[in-house]
This record gives sequence, C-alpha cells and structure tokens, in this order.
Amino acid sequence: MLQLSHVIRHHAKFKPEQTAVVFEDQRLNWRQFAARVGRCAHALQRLGIQKGDRVATVLANCDELLEIYWAIPAIGAVLVPLSPLLMPSGLSSLLNDSGARCLISQRSMAVVIDEVRAELPGLATERILLVDGATGEYRDYQSVLADCPADLPAPVATRSDDLFNIMYTSGTTGLPKGIMHSHFVRSMYCTLFASTWRMSPESVVLHTGAIVFNGAFVTLMPCFYLGARYVLQRQFDAEEAIDIIARERVTHTMMVPAQIIAVLNAANFAPEKLASLEMILSLGAPLYQEHKDQLNRLLPNRFYELYGLTEGFWTILDKTQSLRKAGSVGSPPYFFEMRIVGEDGVDLPPGQVGEIVGRGPSLMSGYYGRPDLTAQALRDGWLYTGDLGYADEEGYLYLVDRKKDMIDSGGVKIYPRDIEEVAARHPAIREVAVFGVEHEKWGETPVAAVLLQRDAVIAADELRAWINARVGARFQRVHEVMILQDFPRNAAGKTLKRTMRDAYAAVNSPNH
Repeated sequence: MLQLSHVIRHHAKFKPEQTAVVFEDQRLNWRQFAARVGRCAHALQRLGIQKGDRVATVLANCDELLEIYWAIPAIGAVLVPLSPLLMPSGLSSLLNDSGARCLISQRSMAVVIDEVRAELPGLATERILLVDGATGEYRDYQSVLADCPADLPAPVATRSDDLFNIMYTSGTTGLPKGIMHSHFVRSMYCTLFASTWRMSPESVVLHTGAIVFNGAFVTLMPCFYLGARYVLQRQFDAEEAIDIIARERVTHTMMVPAQIIAVLNAANFAPEKLASLEMILSLGAPLYQEHKDQLNRLLPNRFYELYGLTEGFWTILDKTQSLRKAGSVGSPPYFFEMRIVGEDGVDLPPGQVGEIVGRGPSLMSGYYGRPDLTAQALRDGWLYTGDLGYADEEGYLYLVDRKKDMIDSGGVKIYPRDIEEVAARHPAIREVAVFGVEHEKWGETPVAAVLLQRDAVIAADELRAWINARVGARFQRVHEVMILQDFPRNAAGKTLKRTMRDAYAAVNSPNH
C-alpha cells in the first residue's frame, strides 16, 4: 500500500534535526517542517476537507506552499496547484473545473478572487485563506493554523490509484485540461527520478522556478522521498542562484533553458562557485546546442536533459551521454517504452520521423472530467504525444518539432487555441492564427497573425492590447499582432502556421 502521506512522518521520526527545507533566511529541520505540515493538515480537516476533496492553491513560491503540498495528501485530499499569473477568467474556469472546495492564496490575488467570487458557487468564503494576512471576507491562513495541533493527524488510508493531484497544463479560457496523477504515479516520481538523478539522502536540491508547474515535481518528489535538503528560491534571480549554490553546496538543480542561459551570463558566474553541482537538468523547452556545449565545457559531466509531458511519458539524456548523443533528448528510462509511429499507425524504423508514442508507470489517469480527450491521448495503454521525432539505431530520441501548436514559454505550456478563442471574439478579426516565435528570455513567445473583416480599420497595437486584456493568464499574452492580407494554406485550405513562423523569424533575424 503506497502511503505518500508517511514521507514527512518518517523523516521527522528518524532524522528530526536534519535540515529539510531552506527558504530565504529560514531553515527548517524535519521535526519543524512536520509540525507545520501537521498544523496545516488539521486546519484543513477543521474546515471540513475530507478524502477526495480538491484543495486549490494560487501561490507564488513560499515556505507555506511546501507545507500545503504535503498536508493535502496527508488527509487524502487532492492537490490543485494553480498559477498566481492567472487572470480572472482563467482562475474561475480552473477552480470550477476542478471542483475546488478550498482555496489558499495570497493578498495580491484578493482583487482577482473578488472579481470572480460570484462565479464560484462551490467554494465557501470561509474556505478561502490568504497566507499573508486577511483582507475583506477572506481569512488569514496563519490565524487559522494558530491553535491547531502540531502532530500529524492519523493517517488516511489511500490506495495506489487514489488521486494525488490535478495539474493544469496552462491557464486556459477555453476547455481546461486537468491532468490527473495518482499516488502511484507520484511515487514513481519519487523513486525513478531519485535513481535517475543519482540523488541520495545527503543531496542538496535547489529549485529556482515556480513550483506550481509539473516540472518542479521531477526534483521535488525524489528530494522529499529521500529526506534530502530542499532549497527554494522565491523567484528566479541568476546571481542569487549562483550565491545559493555556493553557500549551500547544492548538488542538484533543474532549470528551464532561459534560466541556464541567464546563469551562464551572470556577472558573478564562475565555474568554481558551481563546483558542488552533480546535476544541471534542463527541461521545459529545447536548450540550444550552443548553450549545451558551453555548459559541458565549463561544468563537465553534469548536464542532463528531460523531454516529457505532464501526461506521463519521458525520455532522459543522461550526463554520461550528453556529449556522445549531442542533439538527442535521451532515451526512455527503466520500465518505459517508446515507439515512433507513422500516420498509418505503423511503427517506423530508426531515422524516420513520426509521432512519439510512449508508455510507462508514470502515465496519467486521464484528463479530469474529459473522457473524450483522454481517449484521444491514451490508446491501448500508450500515450500519443502529438510531438514529432525519430529514434536512432540505439533508441535515442531526437525531437523534430514540439507538439504541433504548443508553445513553450519559460517552461510553461501555452496552447495557441486558447488565445485564438479570445482573439476571434473581436468584431474586426476575421481569422486568427497564433504561433510561437523565438524569444531571448523565455525561449518562445506567442505571436498572433490576423485577417481583418472587410472594411475594418484598426491598428495592430490596439488588437494586441485588446487580446492581452482578455486572455486567461499573463503568460498567454501575445508579443505582437501581425495584420496580413491572407494566410499561407495547403491544398486542403489548412493554415500553415509553420510557414508564418519561419517567415517571421526571417524578417526579424539579426542579420535581416
């Protein structure tokens, strides 16, 4: 019987004085961290939260978020982490879609919650808590926890297939896709990633990005499972990250490509300051080969790369293969299988490009409340990723294109259709196509190409402002709007986004 709720209890019992969590100037040992998890768990139970109930968080990185992450499964409830970058329409959509019965957020989100409060009939006001002080009708999280016992509550029995979390791939305004992970899947994150990253109980793990996104769990889960030290940065700052690595003797860190590039170009960068690192993991978007080469030259034998979907299939480029298999995103780990499938559904031989299809013990249970979408993605136990790639003779995967329309911006997955749905509501827009273009900081950023209604007269900047005021989350804002006379199309009349993206890159290249 898998009991992830026992992880914190175990470490508090057997190594109570060992450092568990470091956040800014706060250092908590396992006994102290377990006490905070215990108070949170008791508070949730006092609020009437029971096994299977959804508890949503809308929080930036903070120490409270870590204790909440472990308190919710301790009582058998379901974690729903949401981004504080969500705008009102996106927030109400995801809270309602998940059926959240409790919301833990921050004061800066109060005005957003106020705006959609009437749209959340299933969320009682007394179950809306703010970690940094009460305002209006919403309660102060710390006050609610103040008189709660510090001991962890009696364990709530959970089965392997019980739901641990619902992860939303992006803040959406259209049809949200909540990816369901069971306790078994999250246990696989603990064990498989612990061995893959060569972590140990003595490891020191730094996370610099937002922990509301699934990428954070690839180091968070194995770190807590092993009882290693977890160091959390409030928000990414390259120079501060370097100082933390040097001061804490960090052994493992995961960053999106934009963060890796920022670290390599930071004013205080020096290889000796990062000498303690045993792993630098890149995920969320492709890291340019130029930067991989620079990293391998300055900090050799440390680079790992992960290609994966929150839905549950991964390939991993191990540090021992990062030079020999340059350009690859690795191979499936133990217990995973991969196929490259043609349009006719037949497996393709090495070197031929097709859809990446995989399976393994980390596959999602499905999309919450969307059996139709689940049936499209999961077929006979295989996940059809929608991404294109090929395998070499040794089984290493090479990406040809990311998911057909998906944009990877700073590790956040953005679906163009969500933005297109918003733009299409503007009375002057006849057609719209959103695609990703290269961005120095974020890897990719969305651009919208539009065709106007006959006789419509409007400036591109005005359309951009209109769209950006209405998308569901800040990361969905378009970088630019281009007004075109027509779209490039194939023989069937289908819009060719890739052609537009290539044309945009050519016009905006530094050498143009």
